[in-house]
Amino acid sequence: MEYKKKEITYTPEQQQDIKKATWLSAIPGLGQFYNKQNFKGLLFLGIFILFIIEMITFGAGAFEGLITLGTVPREDHSLFLLIEGTLQILVTLIFLIFLGVNMMDAHRVAKIKALNPKNVNTTIQATFKNAMDDGFPYLLTIPAYLVMLFAIVFPVLVTLFVAFTNYDFYHIPPATLVDWVGLETFINIFSLNTYRDTFFAVFSWTVIWTLTATTLQLVIGVGTAVVLNQQFIKFKRVFGVVMLLPWAVPAFITILTFSNMFNPSVGAINTQVIPFINSIIPFLEISSISWKVDPFWTKVAIITIQGWLGFPYIYVLTSGILQSIPNDWYEASVIDGASSFQKFRFITLPQIFAVAAPIFVTQYTGNFNNFSMIYLFNEGGPGSVGSGAGSTDILISWIYKLTTGTSPQYNIAAAVTLIISVVVITISMLVFKRTRAFDMED
Repeated sequence: MEYKKKEITYTPEQQQDIKKATWLSAIPGLGQFYNKQNFKGLLFLGIFILFIIEMITFGAGAFEGLITLGTVPREDHSLFLLIEGTLQILVTLIFLIFLGVNMMDAHRVAKIKALNPKNVNTTIQATFKNAMDDGFPYLLTIPAYLVMLFAIVFPVLVTLFVAFTNYDFYHIPPATLVDWVGLETFINIFSLNTYRDTFFAVFSWTVIWTLTATTLQLVIGVGTAVVLNQQFIKFKRVFGVVMLLPWAVPAFITILTFSNMFNPSVGAINTQVIPFINSIIPFLEISSISWKVDPFWTKVAIITIQGWLGFPYIYVLTSGILQSIPNDWYEASVIDGASSFQKFRFITLPQIFAVAAPIFVTQYTGNFNNFSMIYLFNEGGPGSVGSGAGSTDILISWIYKLTTGTSPQYNIAAAVTLIISVVVITISMLVFKRTRAFDMED
């Protein structure tokens, strides 16, 4: 049975009162005064007055500084002006949201008052009671949103604005002023030979690194979990502890240790492991490898190390998922004559992806920005592909070098940061949508 919501009709006088209360609240507090909610009106009007005072004493100057980025070198600091202007944008945004809520509140109360004025309690006690009853969830979440706004949105906005300036080693405030240059920074990345060749070289390696390293750790993690989940495997607890050892040691210690082990001159790989392999399998005759000198072998090394570092988490995750798969499904598949591979393909793997696909995506996005692995192993070297980037630098480590080198180029770094964000967010959203990761109710 379908129920239709009863439509409420208002007389012309009531409609006029509702519109009047709504438009009066364009100045916060006046709509509440019109609805006889004097305490709430005073509170909202006080917030409005504070915003006006803030705009007069700080806001107007902050907006002007954001537009001009300074006019007098050595007196005006362009970066500080940009940060202050960005901060003022957020403050103004918060006030506009407050203004919208204020108008909606006046409109809602006016509608209630039009039907039955007695339903609108205008006392201070009633206002607090209503705020605690109806607005309690908002009172709890608003501080979190404010923290998120200033801790996440604020730095992102500053980075966004820097990408549209000429903030580089030729324009370091306060000695020189920074100017708005529009899309020039992005155009230079894709048009100037120096930046274009470097960007595409670093970007292509970043994609290769992300796909190979992450896929390797996923394959090892899922594979070990599936094998150790078999009933014929003994001492599962012992093997489980062993599999967690790479996860137990801090990653930066492991990376530095492997960096020493892969030293082409005195590292354990060339001086001990390779001779040991040659003694066991003489016909291979493996010679010493230039692990940290040859870019190809450096890439092989860091991909292998990341597979070692990343698989324990996937192993633990997959082991938990395998425990939840009913044995009846496997028993039924045996009756139907399914092979081990078919059971893995049609039962095990779909169940793993149904639960863990969004987490697998985060593994790819995490390695896309895996600064510590690249920098700690060989500082993005060996060699150079231009613009300060080494042959194994990924985008995030290149950004670090752009901002900390002897000739910092903050605008280029900010532009590359935005490109990274767009790529990661777009791919993540597409994959999450395909895997229905947001359909939590299912």
